[in-house]
Amino acid sequence: MLDKLISKIDKNCINVDKELVKKAYNLAAEAHSIQKRESGEPYLVHPIEVACILAEMGMDTNTIVAGLLHDVIEDTHYSYDDIEDMFNEEVANLVDGVTKLGKIQYKTKEEQQADNVRKMLLAMTKDIRVILIKLADRLHNLRTLKFMPIEKQKQKAKETFDIYAPLAHRLGMSKIKWELEDLSFRYMNPNEYYDLVKQIAEKRIEREAYTSNIINDLQERLLLSGIETDIEGRPKHLYSIYRKMTNKNKSIDQIFDLTAIRILVNNIKDCYAVLGIVHTVYKPIPGRFKDYIAMPKPNMYQSLHTTVIGPQGKTFEIQIRTFDMHKTAEYGIAAHWKYKEGQSENNGENFENKLSWIRDMLEWQRETSDAEEFMEAFKIDLFSDEVFLFTPKGVVINLPNEATAIDFAYRIHTDIGNRCIGAKVNGKMVPLDYHLKTGEIVEILTSSTPKGPSIDWLNIVKSNQAKSKIRSWFKKQKREENILKGKDILEKESKKQGYNFGELTKTTTFQKMIKKYNFNSIDDLYAVVGSGTALPSAIVSKLKEEIESTKSKEEVNSETLKKVEEKLNNNANSNKNQNIGVTVKGLTNVMVRFAKCCNPVPGDNIIGYTTKGRGISVHRKDCKNIYAISDYDKSRFVEVGWGNSSKGDYITEIQVQSDDRNGILADIMIIITELKIHLETVNAKTNKESICVANVKMKITNVDELKELIKRLKGVKGVIEVYRVKN
Repeated sequence: MLDKLISKIDKNCINVDKELVKKAYNLAAEAHSIQKRESGEPYLVHPIEVACILAEMGMDTNTIVAGLLHDVIEDTHYSYDDIEDMFNEEVANLVDGVTKLGKIQYKTKEEQQADNVRKMLLAMTKDIRVILIKLADRLHNLRTLKFMPIEKQKQKAKETFDIYAPLAHRLGMSKIKWELEDLSFRYMNPNEYYDLVKQIAEKRIEREAYTSNIINDLQERLLLSGIETDIEGRPKHLYSIYRKMTNKNKSIDQIFDLTAIRILVNNIKDCYAVLGIVHTVYKPIPGRFKDYIAMPKPNMYQSLHTTVIGPQGKTFEIQIRTFDMHKTAEYGIAAHWKYKEGQSENNGENFENKLSWIRDMLEWQRETSDAEEFMEAFKIDLFSDEVFLFTPKGVVINLPNEATAIDFAYRIHTDIGNRCIGAKVNGKMVPLDYHLKTGEIVEILTSSTPKGPSIDWLNIVKSNQAKSKIRSWFKKQKREENILKGKDILEKESKKQGYNFGELTKTTTFQKMIKKYNFNSIDDLYAVVGSGTALPSAIVSKLKEEIESTKSKEEVNSETLKKVEEKLNNNANSNKNQNIGVTVKGLTNVMVRFAKCCNPVPGDNIIGYTTKGRGISVHRKDCKNIYAISDYDKSRFVEVGWGNSSKGDYITEIQVQSDDRNGILADIMIIITELKIHLETVNAKTNKESICVANVKMKITNVDELKELIKRLKGVKGVIEVYRVKN
């Protein structure tokens, strides 16, 4: 297996460090030594085949090494640090990137699939080689998919159709794309697949003889012209034929171009010379000529395509390209790999420009919160037909099929789009929703004062880039309106909760909130609230909590103690100890106070302790301070009990531990309010483990009320634990 890999490296790659490749092979062999694939063969076969596919693409040393190790972090005991120590940081990052992508699974829910695609786009912006390794991994998995359960086969095939084949297309990797599609077609629609294979095989000999005659004829003509060529017949891949049959409702007998003739030459001049000879030999069909050399596709594909009428009146397609163009057509972005030796700095810049569409995708996808809309737009951007247009100065602009003048304007520049008021196509005025066609010259008419786009344009434009820029304009234009609206909303909400919003903004929590959510000013906060993005009640509650928690603890405790003592004294003086508060066995008219260390409430098991000059201090029997006193002075303990009535207010404290999510404290406050419990203080902070710890001090009437509160709080989303504070 290693010899096979080295052979492919020698044939396709430049300056690959084969010793490093062998080292990676040995590590993969050791790491996967006890693992088997579904087929029963050693697991090592898979990473070797992935590396072979990458070598066929002509990839660099680190990519091939990462291909060998792509499952090591995920499936074995080796870590990122181990890979970095044994190889280098670049290899470790590539393996780690593929490991994260390996967790992407096709889901029936659009939200989960959209989230996975976003992760993949982000990985591609960091290093495009991550997705090249993943495509190689997916290709070999599909080649061996027959060993998987049928349900798994369909799941993997569907995922490949939706995500990986379109990505291979967008990266210009037609050879990978075709095989991914054909293999997926085989498992998604097995009956149609094998029926098509049978139909094609029935006339294969006849078709090959027909193609061979054309090739021989062309070779003789081109040999006389002195142009060095390589001519071959390329059978169209099965899924392409199936799609043409279903889209155009044709049978296999009605599709004549099952085979395309490909002519490879040394330079661009020869491409056009060959085209002239072909058109003198065979009659071209009007409107079926495409020049992708002068106007390359965004995925770097270049070629001349012409459809002609051959012997027996049958039509067939001829593709003419240089040898370099052919390599690019087969392997796309991989054929232009900037890490190969000999690439100039300028070529590196061109390489980055070719990947700008990934950054564009990330830009517009941030504007799209609807998962179904995102996935549909993603597929359109990857796999749609295109039109090629010209500016009046001859610059080529490519746009999705059925694009409009508005799309064209925004592709030139955002400001041109915002000021667009009309358009001319080939010198004639057209409506803004006119569908542009390949080859047309488009001139955008603009206003000297930017009036901005119309909201209706979102239903007219076809490119996601234009939609993103139109939405962005409306967001900016509505900012002032949203600022005024948001300020009014927050002030009303603050008043509703009993506060002045101006006072709330002076808290440190407000400054932290501004910083946390990347607001540059209070106007940014107003704008977000005004647009409906943020919940005003949550913001005010968050700010209100700090004011509550920063009240002087001494003042609060003093007031509480004073109220309790006054109540107890009144009870004693009026001989109502049996109705409210605590009874002390054998004593009357004695001052009783509740210990602040444990805050007993009616229903708790309690005990009294005789203090010097401050009467009886009542503690819960489980109070730690009582245990400490009992070790050296038991004589001061007295028996106490609760009165017959549970009326009265008693201070107690609970601790709530929860996830640190927005609005958690507001949810806690809502439950306390619903139970009509009087709140004293709230003190909340986030610990090192990102757990929100909130201590809530309140007044209650009995322990049953406390139990109900704790039960309700445990049902709040994100709450981990709720318990009563003992000391």
